[in-house]
Amino acid sequence: MEKKPNRLARESSPYLLQHAYNPVDWYPWGPEALQKAQEEQKPILVSIGYAACHWCHVMEHQSFENEQIAQVMNQHFVCIKVDREERPDVDQVYMDALHAMGLQGGWPLNVFLNPEAKPFYGGTYFPPQNWVQLLQNIAEAYRQNRTELDQSADQFAQHLNRSTLSQFGLQQSNPDFNPDDFGQLYQRLKARFDIKRGGTMQAPKFPMPSIWMFLLRYYYHTQDTAALEQLNLTLEEMAFGGIYDQIGGGFARYSTDEEWLVPHFEKMLYDNGQLISLYAEAYQATRNDLYKEVVLETIAFVERDLTRPDGGFYSSLDADSEGEEGKFYVFTQTELEEVLGEEAALASRYYNATAQGNWEHGVNILHRRQTDDAFAADQGLTPQELKEHVQNWKDRLLQARSQRVHPGLDDKILTSWNALLLKGLTDAYKALNEPTILELACTNARFLLQNLKTGNKLYHTYKEGKATVDGFLEDYALLIQALIGLYQCTFDENWLREAKKLTQHTLQNFYGPAEDLFFFTSAESEALIARKKEIMDNVIPASNSVMATNLHWLGLYFGNDQYTSLSEKMLAKVRDLVVQEPAHLANWASLYFLKLKPSAEVAVIGPDAHQERRLLQQHFLPNALLAGTAEPQDSVLPLLEGRTALNGQTTFYVCYNHACQLPVHSVAEALDQLKSQK
Repeated sequence: MEKKPNRLARESSPYLLQHAYNPVDWYPWGPEALQKAQEEQKPILVSIGYAACHWCHVMEHQSFENEQIAQVMNQHFVCIKVDREERPDVDQVYMDALHAMGLQGGWPLNVFLNPEAKPFYGGTYFPPQNWVQLLQNIAEAYRQNRTELDQSADQFAQHLNRSTLSQFGLQQSNPDFNPDDFGQLYQRLKARFDIKRGGTMQAPKFPMPSIWMFLLRYYYHTQDTAALEQLNLTLEEMAFGGIYDQIGGGFARYSTDEEWLVPHFEKMLYDNGQLISLYAEAYQATRNDLYKEVVLETIAFVERDLTRPDGGFYSSLDADSEGEEGKFYVFTQTELEEVLGEEAALASRYYNATAQGNWEHGVNILHRRQTDDAFAADQGLTPQELKEHVQNWKDRLLQARSQRVHPGLDDKILTSWNALLLKGLTDAYKALNEPTILELACTNARFLLQNLKTGNKLYHTYKEGKATVDGFLEDYALLIQALIGLYQCTFDENWLREAKKLTQHTLQNFYGPAEDLFFFTSAESEALIARKKEIMDNVIPASNSVMATNLHWLGLYFGNDQYTSLSEKMLAKVRDLVVQEPAHLANWASLYFLKLKPSAEVAVIGPDAHQERRLLQQHFLPNALLAGTAEPQDSVLPLLEGRTALNGQTTFYVCYNHACQLPVHSVAEALDQLKSQK
């Protein structure tokens, strides 16, 4: 029987298009569906997922493709499908509702609403029998006890509209950013560390880049070697584990076990962008070649598998190919022998592959357990010989793997996720000084500004030549952050001007003066049943913590006290929670670090400004802001006003709180001035 398309066939989201031939009468989120529910006084089912979500596929296959189940859904409900990546605002509201019901969140997220779009019940994945039973029970309850369900929905809606700060018991601002509480914050974080395998003590294990980026800053501030050891342990174990694609580079979303071995194989742009930043900063701080290798291989993966010809970055690769999770990435011993021939025995020892397999069905997840130096010594090889072997294995296995059926690609472009990858590229360029990385970054930045911005307004998503969905705070905050990074890599003030224009737009359309925090949605956008503010740093840092950090740097760049003061007020609002719960506010904790001492303002002026900038940026200087120019020019930056290259030589001006130290002419002298203030 020929399948008929439903309304989702007109959408551009790959996740919605996956459901375009379901027998369910799906609507996308929007006025048409909400109006139908009002007119027919029917309850609404909102089902939320994303293209790379394994259990979303399972539930679709078991329930949404089933004619009988679809009939029950169509008869009793207005059914709405939402791509959480396209509409994080809708996802956020109804995920919060699920938590308010005392239920565990996750995707697929299935929430039942009354015709006013207020939630009264929800859950995540349901097996088909339970799902049908639930649908019938809810339809019956809605007929029999509508008044009670509406009252319950009103209470949940009220709960969702509570002030963000009162929700977390943050009644008082506390602007006291002192070293003692900073130390206490670290001790609380430390209590969660897995000192055997790195990361934090739990499975599944998520990389959580914000935590380790904070640890780098804590180490920079205190020189506490235990912090550096935990960071190195974590980064090494992740790079050696199955969570890292040993052949093609790039990280999977998380590891299902405590040893980073068995990943959930989907690869997301946002993880890889942040992990490029993390490994690049760690390389600046430690000069560990493993970190450099991870950065370069992860960028190579993004270029190969997630980059459009015009410079936009796609969203994700699915965990599954040919209906099996991880099939694209794993090898049997026989397959390794077929590809590598007599080299297979050594490669199998290196990647811990066996004839029995180290995962299910006799297959191997390639992973490492030793540093290259240790492995080379054990095998009687020189490090250089091993390096040549490994490169040869990677090339041949990657070539063999490229012949396989590839995992599904989610080819929509998201502003916020692209901005995270763009920031990763700027951090990688600073650490490694590879011109091709900067080229890739500039191409992406131009793509975003040309295709996802109209005036000073951003859009969230782009597909098939069309930008849609009003930008969220995360789009503005993360793009502003990336543009600041791009200025630091180029000294091209156009990037900073763009960042400032977007900041002004954000202040006008997202800022809530009552709490000195920003809403997630613009005042100009569609109003949902609640307007949320995001303050908890998750796998992606909270948009408010990113915005507060942007205001810190832009306040210094432009000499704008309003920005600086707002940054401090924002941190003061959540400061007590940061000290209590640093694992959930790690990006705020990095801002706390910036408030402990004045940030260094470094101006580099003169004919070799770019060369000197590149040398300076190879060092990890998380508390320094860099500006500069190779030739005299009219600048918008107070830091460059009246500055000249003394005696025609490139000159460094290192300043704190607008007070400058003596001008110097070498990177070494500038570093001495910076280190004397640590």
